[in-house]
Amino acid sequence: MRIAQVSPLWEQVPPPGYGGIELVVGHLTDELCRRGHQVTLFASGDSQTLAHLDSVCLQALRLDPNVIEPAIYDVLQYKRVLDRANEFDIIHFHSGYSALPYAEILTTPVVHTLHNGFNPENQEVFRQYGHQNYISISDAQQQQVSELNFVRTVHNAIAIEDYPFITKPDNNPPYLAFLGRLSPEKGPHHAIEIAKRTGWSLKMAGKIDAFDRRYFAEEIAPHIDGDQIQYYGELSHSNKASLLGHATATLFPITWDEPFGLVTIESMCTGTPVIALSRGAVPEIITQGTTGFICHSIEEMVAAVSQVKTLNRQHSRDLVSRSFSVSSMVEKYEAAYQNVLHQRWAQNGHRGPASPLVVV
Repeated sequence: MRIAQVSPLWEQVPPPGYGGIELVVGHLTDELCRRGHQVTLFASGDSQTLAHLDSVCLQALRLDPNVIEPAIYDVLQYKRVLDRANEFDIIHFHSGYSALPYAEILTTPVVHTLHNGFNPENQEVFRQYGHQNYISISDAQQQQVSELNFVRTVHNAIAIEDYPFITKPDNNPPYLAFLGRLSPEKGPHHAIEIAKRTGWSLKMAGKIDAFDRRYFAEEIAPHIDGDQIQYYGELSHSNKASLLGHATATLFPITWDEPFGLVTIESMCTGTPVIALSRGAVPEIITQGTTGFICHSIEEMVAAVSQVKTLNRQHSRDLVSRSFSVSSMVEKYEAAYQNVLHQRWAQNGHRGPASPLVVV
């Protein structure tokens, strides 16, 4: 197939540090290329990919101090996609609701992966375009706006080989890990509370977006003492894997219904179990009492810390290998593409000359 992947421009593909959407887009794009598909990636100019790269900006917008209006580049990117639409059998957007009006006027079949959550405002936008083709990243995500035309659920994935398995963490003293944006919905303040109530050390890492700086300054920074509570900033992939792999457990105390949570499978891939609040997709990812603990309160998370050492770390690695591999994810996306194309052919009664299907 001739496939267009349209990624947000805020981060490069794959991201050097934090960037769950771009990491998934990178794995999906490269694996599709390995399987013989002709793929074009619309992304920032500093992206690294096996596909043909088409970009309207030289580098990720987050890293460019000269960018005044980031949304302008989104418009330029969508215009580029529209201009080239007839070159593809299917166009896959990862951009959220901003792509919907542009997708509406395309004759080439389109599918959107919904990487972010819903709120009352964006739900209304999605409902206006509810007939378009959507892929959820968890079943829990579908339940929030069930009237959308969901093609299927495809869970996110990671490259297993990129995460060394740590049989026995080499840490003295043992510590808990927190990895993610330092924002209220990710719950780093809860992670600090859990560490203090249990007496464990906590190692934290992740980026701080501009609109979260006040929260960080008021709720997080006063607790960072460089001893029990440590903050390492935004880490490279290797350092991130090491932080997770040598932890006794990773804390995932989210305060919102997160549609997936990539850090959960990253942690389990290294062998480190996850202690998480039961929000969003958590019950679809963690196996209770085997690869971590699914909790319903901070009190339950505190209690789970004393139990986590009893878990077999191999079980966490095996779960990710079995259920969240890149190969498994891409097979499901290929099936979703074929489903969308067959529906289009059934509606039209024939295949249009502008978008021939090439099966490789």
